[in-house]
Amino acid sequence: MKNHLLLLLGITLLLISCNLNKPIENSVKVSFTNSVSETSLDGRLLLMFSTNDEKEPRFQINSGLNAQIVFGMDVEGMKPGDEFEFTNMIFGFPYKSLLDIPKGEYYVQALLHTYETFDLATGHTVKLPMDNGEGQQWNRSPGNLYSEPFKVSIGDNGIQNLKVSMDKVIPPIEEVKDTEWIKHIKIKSEKLSEFWGRDMYLGAHILLPKGFKEHPEAEYPLMVFQGHFPSDFGGFRTTPPNPDTKPEYSARFDVEGYNIVQQQEAYDFYTRWNEPDFPRFLIIEIQHPTPYYDDSYAVNSASQGPYGDAITYELIPYIEKEFRGIGEGWSRFLYGGSTGGWEALAVQVKYPQEYNGCFAACPDPIDFRAYCLTDIYEDENAYYYKSQNKQLEVPAHRDYLGNISSTIKDENHLELVLGTKSRSGQQWDIWEATYSPQNEEGYPERIWDKMTGDINPEVAKYWQENYDLRHILERDWDKLGDNLKGKIHIYCGDMDNYYLNNAVYLMEDFLEQTTEPYYEGEVLYGDRAEHCWNGDPELPNHITRMRYNTMYVPKIMKRIEESAPEGADLKSWRY
Repeated sequence: MKNHLLLLLGITLLLISCNLNKPIENSVKVSFTNSVSETSLDGRLLLMFSTNDEKEPRFQINSGLNAQIVFGMDVEGMKPGDEFEFTNMIFGFPYKSLLDIPKGEYYVQALLHTYETFDLATGHTVKLPMDNGEGQQWNRSPGNLYSEPFKVSIGDNGIQNLKVSMDKVIPPIEEVKDTEWIKHIKIKSEKLSEFWGRDMYLGAHILLPKGFKEHPEAEYPLMVFQGHFPSDFGGFRTTPPNPDTKPEYSARFDVEGYNIVQQQEAYDFYTRWNEPDFPRFLIIEIQHPTPYYDDSYAVNSASQGPYGDAITYELIPYIEKEFRGIGEGWSRFLYGGSTGGWEALAVQVKYPQEYNGCFAACPDPIDFRAYCLTDIYEDENAYYYKSQNKQLEVPAHRDYLGNISSTIKDENHLELVLGTKSRSGQQWDIWEATYSPQNEEGYPERIWDKMTGDINPEVAKYWQENYDLRHILERDWDKLGDNLKGKIHIYCGDMDNYYLNNAVYLMEDFLEQTTEPYYEGEVLYGDRAEHCWNGDPELPNHITRMRYNTMYVPKIMKRIEESAPEGADLKSWRY
């Protein structure tokens, strides 16, 4: 009898132990109502949790130290009333599983980033998010479905049978209107439409020079300001700062009243634009979002199509015809920062005779031996430093003192949650969408395994031959050198937040030490300057970043004087 009781006690304790160690089965079911869509939808379904209600969770998702929580899954044919379940198996960031979320109170929200189907000229069929006028931003793209945030408590039992219904849709964006100074155009690109299997468009905001109407005989040089998707022409204001404006603090620059500073700089630009001695140019900011990002990187690519040719041979000539541009290579100039810095240099390299100079500030990696902190040719893994007995993650973001706020693994895992198959609309994925060959499905080949960071050397080789700008220049300088002399100007802070200065050092070594003929340009660095230093050694970043449209003009004028061909129009626009 005693042994029987001991056996029963042992079994009871074992069952209790098993129950205590049994993982919590979390469950969140997400659906949408027929009030927001009566048809089935494809896309990326996101479930978000935030610890504060300062703004909606969809506006708090990032990879930094204030990162909030997001989980994602692909859905196809999701119909009104269908419930898709988030369980412990669904991958998330910064917690990999719902099981890992700490106990506490959270605001929860769901969003469906909708995809369209594209039948590509390559023969592939792919599903991607179409830009809807917002510049490829998943959290505010018109047509996306979402729910109002509400508060939940996560306790010892985890999340049990939580239901979230998406009953709202992000509304369309109103198109900007023309003004006396700024005009807006949008054209159908035949080249892009053929590639994507549907109508595709390019747009631009054009700043007209003073006296444009009064001088119909004048034809103008063109300044192309490259960068992320501009909703309108930025930094141009015809009135002084509003005295009733409430000052706002900028955490990025640690400047109080930065919104008023921005207004003043925009008005100062307008004043300078109208001064008698200021050269008369056309300045354009172009819109070329793709289903992968807020812009195309302005070059031809396997997965995005012929954006380089479409911009250079369709959009630019159209603008010059409509707004009396000179329309010759000597009269066109490229500039921009970060993404725009890479684009300015890449377009100049890819189309050496179509443009007469580039001013590339804080460019994205221009030598893939320094793809931020990864050498894609020699390193085996992008997420961890090589070590026999230790695992140390590679940083992705720092401040000017070296304080790190995210790693390459962090940023890539967040992207993997936001979208599989390079569809997150974020930085590392757009580099893949631009630089990689297509895979068998028609999506970009991964440069590395998104989960582990293991690098694919075959893809790295493809990148090198097609988009590593330093490698291309070194390989082809005997053919490109004469057409690029005096055209390459690069600027970068030596404490760039994304370590972009490392690639600039390598480019400078080639340009300064081995070019024959000598490149006759300049490479400059800002001491302790963060992203995006653009060449001014005296003023701080938060000011110079608003002066792109004027700071390179003296260099452009000097270039025109030195390089304009005989008989070129150097007078009609100098009134």
